[in-house]
Amino acid sequence: MRPVSILSRGDDVVSVVRSPQSRRISVRERWQTEYIRRLRLTDALVVCGAVAAAQLVRFGGLTEVHDRLAWSSRFDIGYTAVSLTLAGVWIAFLAIFNTRSARVIGSGPEEYRRIASSTFKLFGLLAIVSLVLRVDFARGYLAIALPLGLLGLMVSRQVWRKHAVAMRRRGKYQTSVLVVGGRDSAKTMTTAFARDNGAGYRVVGVCTPSRRAGDKPTFEVAGLEIPIIDDAISVVDAVKMTGADTVAVAATERLGHKGIRDLAWELEPLGVDLVVAPGVLDIAGQRIEVRPVADMPLVHVEKPQYDRATSFGKAAFDLCFAFFALLAVLPVMIVAALAVKTTSRGPVFYKSERMGLDGKPFQMIKFRSMYVDADKHLNALMEMNEGAGLLFKMRNDPRVTPVGRVLRRLSLDELPQFINVMRGDMSVVGPRPPLRREVEAYDGVVRRRLLVKPGVTGLWQVSGRSDLTWEESVRLDLSYVENWSMVQDLLIIKKTVSAVARSEGAY
Repeated sequence: MRPVSILSRGDDVVSVVRSPQSRRISVRERWQTEYIRRLRLTDALVVCGAVAAAQLVRFGGLTEVHDRLAWSSRFDIGYTAVSLTLAGVWIAFLAIFNTRSARVIGSGPEEYRRIASSTFKLFGLLAIVSLVLRVDFARGYLAIALPLGLLGLMVSRQVWRKHAVAMRRRGKYQTSVLVVGGRDSAKTMTTAFARDNGAGYRVVGVCTPSRRAGDKPTFEVAGLEIPIIDDAISVVDAVKMTGADTVAVAATERLGHKGIRDLAWELEPLGVDLVVAPGVLDIAGQRIEVRPVADMPLVHVEKPQYDRATSFGKAAFDLCFAFFALLAVLPVMIVAALAVKTTSRGPVFYKSERMGLDGKPFQMIKFRSMYVDADKHLNALMEMNEGAGLLFKMRNDPRVTPVGRVLRRLSLDELPQFINVMRGDMSVVGPRPPLRREVEAYDGVVRRRLLVKPGVTGLWQVSGRSDLTWEESVRLDLSYVENWSMVQDLLIIKKTVSAVARSEGAY
């Protein structure tokens, strides 16, 4: 008997007989299947390599007959058999705990969390087996296999992730999305997908309420014209028209609770995923938790994290990191200082007033990259400003010295800011340090940037730096303030090194 799927049209519920063979296999399902197949292969190679290396290092070989498991039993088991069993069970645990689920592969921390969880649960099981059956595993053997295998799995997944991001930026490994919702919420979601092309969500259409007179039939996002499908056409028909394999509901007020349920039923036989935006933006995952209340899945949003961003732990990290960073870059700073001093008249360092925590002013230190009278010519250049909002930026600023241009391109002019970190004026990671005139023009929302110390680097620097619009810069800074975490700081520092190496947005 063929399976029956339930479809809903308005208030009428009908039964539709559909053969599994009749469903179209989407492009997303094809690349995900191939991607998961590759993960299975590399996971198996990593795990087998880790247990083989552990046996080789601990016992000096893979087939030595005198390497026997210490077990008060009549069975005589060698460590080659132990290694084979351990590798098999480890690979099985990776599958059991869904480390290769299509929902987590390629993006987000959940993939790494599942790998770590499955690995530690495996070795927890070994500890229980050792205790109950009185099996004495060689501690050195397990001490090598666990960290080596876990590290290898993490690294291999990171390599595959970079491959996936590269493929997505080339137009492959895509998820075709039909966005459903009001014009404003749909455009916000479409813009967010277009901003992060490494996520692989390509919007192929927007299903929105009837257009008003004079409205364009398309959304223009990131230079792309995305067709708007009138809501006189059903979502299912819009999916078939656009070839989408995922429906993203940008706002639930249009469909309602019953409409969302019915839409899920309609999309199920087509193999199309349904995702629903909770209606909040720039809220990090660690602040969101879904809890069922009265049979309703409610999204609970925890309070902003800016209090933690001013904690003793972050201050201690800033102090230690800045100290060791200054030691590491001291030779580079000496060379930069000599270059500034010998090629143009004026001091080595340039001190600029910036506004810090709670709007308190401080003197930010940088290597001088402009001529000494640069500030006098600012008003004359305002008409050529290429910066966004309150920012002044010029790609070919005539006030910048030849050496200063090199320092800016390599971001070496910012190295003395670690001295500000040592003095407590700045953090290693934080919002962009604003000028007094910028702060005086802030509204109530933008002033929230001042709830934490400004940073030597931040989300603004790893996301485009001078190439960002004013709105994007503000959004990123506020997102950092609201969602601070130590893990995020470490990731930003890692990304900063890559952004500086590529000189992205630096001028």
